[in-house]
Amino acid sequence: MAKEFHYGGQAVIEGVMMRGQRNMAVAVRSPSGQVHVSTKPISNSQTGIRRVPFLRGVVVLVESLVLGVGALFESANISLGEEDQKISGPLLWGTLIASFAFAAALFFVIPLLVTDSLVDPHINSSVLSNLVEGIIRVVIFLVYLALVNLIPDIRTVFAYHGAEHKTINAFEHHVTLEPEPVAKFSTAHVRCGTSFLFAVMIIAIIVFSLVPSSNIWVRIASRVVLIPVIAAVGYEFTRFSARFAENRVVRVLFLPGLALQKMTTRQPNNRQIEVAISALKGAIEADQKA
Repeated sequence: MAKEFHYGGQAVIEGVMMRGQRNMAVAVRSPSGQVHVSTKPISNSQTGIRRVPFLRGVVVLVESLVLGVGALFESANISLGEEDQKISGPLLWGTLIASFAFAAALFFVIPLLVTDSLVDPHINSSVLSNLVEGIIRVVIFLVYLALVNLIPDIRTVFAYHGAEHKTINAFEHHVTLEPEPVAKFSTAHVRCGTSFLFAVMIIAIIVFSLVPSSNIWVRIASRVVLIPVIAAVGYEFTRFSARFAENRVVRVLFLPGLALQKMTTRQPNNRQIEVAISALKGAIEADQKA
């Protein structure tokens, strides 16, 4: 029996991207009010190295970043009425590298430097040092989410994020994909990237505690080099949680991630849900034709 495939996606500018088994679809509401849907083939997510535990986490992360940034550029062009504008490879990869550098510096290097300067001189415990660094990392993450929530355009993106989750939840409960019934579902989902990021924050505390060096430059390098390892473990944790979502113990484990989604999703209106539904239907139809 073929293994059930789980559709998923992300919010983009005035729209939603949905990733299928062999195709992805981007649905965006254009300035004219019409929903523009485009599809393109992608690598099969259930073959080759993507089936190897831990290694698949790194592959999926890189692919998701590439596809996600590409979808963001495409949606921005469509929402501005510039569908014919093409994204160059250097621009895409430059954006990815800059985004990775910013995230690594803000969420991994800065917490280490703050801990090394303000905390380590007063304690003599690597365990406590890593714990404090992890707490600082989570606080920075929460502050960052709170600040971006003040930006109107980001709040709109978060509403589309909520529409994406509602649509996936409705689809997985075999409900008719129409705005009104879909609107009744939750804006939270166990496979959300927000839950994944929270898992990464916690797992980082454990992984970084395995770096015994007191040399600050070695520790800084470890914070960057070990990101793929932490991402791989985080992916497996999120995957495990989603698989056993009905288990009481597992439900307790992913409660913090679900709670955090209240900061990255907003209640969408029916027009936004309509766009998310169009994206999911586009991905499903493209998969069926493949």
